[in-house]
Amino acid sequence: MALLKETATVLGNTTQYGLSDAVKKYTLRDTGFMPTNNGNFQLERPLDPNSPFNTAIKLKITVGKELKTLKMSVTSADGLYPVNIFKDEKNAENVEQFNFIINHLIERDILVAQA
Repeated sequence: MALLKETATVLGNTTQYGLSDAVKKYTLRDTGFMPTNNGNFQLERPLDPNSPFNTAIKLKITVGKELKTLKMSVTSADGLYPVNIFKDEKNAENVEQFNFIINHLIERDILVAQA
């Protein structure tokens, strides 16, 4: 399991993301992050734009309890294997959904893009 770092990205993406200086715990909860047993916050979102209930590739983001570090991954439906949604045209809808989620988190002052 990858360690939490100050910047993170998902397999195949060239953009690095970091946490905004303005991030707050209540904003994390408002946007769907759930507290974990060790005090971190985790968000899991399916990347199937047609149905959020289908077993689909999912985006997982974990934010450290100190709100300074994070890790990100796009995984298979069971969460066990990393998936590169950027390498194949057939994943265009998954990429669009990924960008929608990330842009929402940027708008809410949770993430910042660091090209």
